[in-house]
Amino acid sequence: MKAEIYTWSYCPFCIRAKELLDQRGVAYDEHVMDGKDAELGEVKRKFDHGTVPIVLLDGEFIGGFSELQAVDRAGGLKD
Repeated sequence: MKAEIYTWSYCPFCIRAKELLDQRGVAYDEHVMDGKDAELGEVKRKFDHGTVPIVLLDGEFIGGFSELQAVDRAGGLKD
């Protein structure tokens, strides 16, 4: 499994999402969006998600931190 995550460096939910991925051993590419308002706006529109983090698993948009937690609780972050 591979994750992709759009974050702000100071966002507590982004930090928690990365910690959860790290704990589960899920590799991820992080896109830090600090100071990239226009680019972040495009990403938010693309995925119809108004906040960060924006999380994709194996290329599929799942949502933010709450949705990532739900996937984990369902056993979806385990190999």
